[in-house]
Parts: sequence; structure tokens; C-alpha cells
Amino acid sequence: MRIRAFCLLASLTLATGCEQAPATRASIPPLPPAAGRGVDASPGSPGAGGVEGSTGGDGARVVRGRVPAAHAPSSVAGSRVATEGGIKPGDAWRQLDRSLSRYLRQRPGRAAAAVYDRTSGARYDYGEDEHFLLASVAKVDILLALLLKAQREHRQVAGWERSLATSMIRRSDNSSAHRLYERVGGQGGLKRTLRGLGIRDTWPGSGYYWGSTRSFPSEQVEVLDRLTDAGGPLTAVNRKLAIRLMSTVVREQRWGVGALDRHAQVKNGWLPARVHGGLWTVNSVGRLTVGGHELLVAVLSDHSPSMGAGISTVEQVARMVVRGARAAAR
Repeated sequence: MRIRAFCLLASLTLATGCEQAPATRASIPPLPPAAGRGVDASPGSPGAGGVEGSTGGDGARVVRGRVPAAHAPSSVAGSRVATEGGIKPGDAWRQLDRSLSRYLRQRPGRAAAAVYDRTSGARYDYGEDEHFLLASVAKVDILLALLLKAQREHRQVAGWERSLATSMIRRSDNSSAHRLYERVGGQGGLKRTLRGLGIRDTWPGSGYYWGSTRSFPSEQVEVLDRLTDAGGPLTAVNRKLAIRLMSTVVREQRWGVGALDRHAQVKNGWLPARVHGGLWTVNSVGRLTVGGHELLVAVLSDHSPSMGAGISTVEQVARMVVRGARAAAR
């Protein structure tokens, strides 16, 4: 059973609005003040950026048939395993459940993960009880919406769109993301695109605040699937563009899933979230090939005391999930 709260608090400084009724704009407005625009804080300047548009209170919460997480941030056990033939938990996945639970009990904050093994068809997710802020992982969703917009309009991606997409993905440039979020229709446009692709539990941020988009790891695995699947909605040209951009993320941002395979396509997100009292949200999603198996992996986390602590958690969880997927495939 899923319980959805549809209204998000758009910002700690903005009035509450309903997610179902996004504001319409006749033209792209000027950029908001820098303090509200930043999402990722640069690794060298802790505390920079932040999400003005973070949801407050309970935000949009979904409970997926399990007991909700306690109010104090903590790691929540619970996973789902599926194969092409239906629900089929195996020894490797049960062992992964136990290993993740043990590891995350020792870590600050909260984390959840998902993996889709395209080669075997197996899917696994862990700890998906409440939404996570996406921070700059939302830029992957924006990229997908941009490419599909060009296809709907029966045209190639414009040069300026490609330039903005390049800086948005490769360098995680926030101003480029702002422009492209407006380009795809903001909150309403991104929501319509995702729903049209069957991605139903990702809630784009209101106003300028794409970084406050809330989602689950398994939903972001679905975004990766639509973006990179040869049989998916993108043309070969647009799919190759997305893969090339995510394969050439600047070196200092290739942690998380990217640390597991130097050839991985990756996008990370990081921010000290005001809604969490300045504690860090650190996320990583990516596509990699391990042992002949093509894996789509997403790890989302929050309430870490520092960016470094969050990265350590995310990388170890990603490593454990990939190891579990390999064990399950044997």
C-alpha cells in the first residue's frame, strides 16, 4: 500500500504550494539569487550551495508496505527482489540484506540502494521507506526530459542545449541545470515526462528548485534504464549523447558508483540540506559492467555529518550491492 502526500513545502523561505499545480511561465525568468540557486556544494568549500527548495516536515512521503522509518534518521532494513519470473529472493540477496543492515547500523545517517542486472533481469532494492532528496542526481532526470522533448518536436538537440547539458552533467553546473529545467517545463514538465515513462514516485521540485526533487533509488534506476536502453524511448543518437556525457564526468566527481569502474557512466549529487539541519545528502547513480553483467545502480543517502562521510557510505553500499548482484548471478 502506498500513501502519498502530494503537497511539498517549496522552500524554507517560500510559501507552501501544491505539487499538482506548478506555476506557469511565459518565458524563462532571471536566475534567482545565488544562495537559492546552488545545489551541490563544491568539495573544496563545505557549506556552499544548499537547497533553498528542500521540502520541510514530512514532505511527500511514500510508505512501501513496510513500517515507516523512525523520526530519528536511521538505516531501515527491508528489501525487494524480483526476477523476470516474479518475486524470487535468493540466498545471495538475503545475505546482502543482512550485510547492508549490519554496515548501515554503524554509519551515521540513512541510506537506500537499488540495482538492476540487465543481463539476468534481476532487480533488488533496499531501505526504500521514505523519499530522498536527489540534489544533482536530478540532472539525469532533466537530461532525459530534454532529449525526449527534442524528439517530440522532431528535431535534433540544439547546440546551446547540448552545451548546457554538457556542463550540467560533466561538471554538475547548477546554472545550466536551472536553464534546462525551465526548458523542459519545470516541475510540471518533468513530472509529465516521468509519468509518461511509468516513473510514478519521483516528485520534481517546485519553482527553481530541481535539487529538491524527491525519489527512491529504484526510481532512479528506472531513469537510467530509459536513458541507456537500446530498446528504450531515446533514439540511438540521443542515447549515445547521454552515455558520452555520463562517461566523461570530471575526475573529481567520479566517486560513488564511478569509483567501482573507471568506464562507468555516473552522476553524483551532494548538498548540506537545510531541511536536515545542514547535514549532508550524498547520492550516486550509474551504469557499469562487472563480470559480464550490465548493472544499473543507485544509492541515495542523507543525514551524514560531512560530505566525506556520505561519500564513504555511498561507495561502500554501492560496492556491496554490486558484489551481491555478482553473487546472485552465479
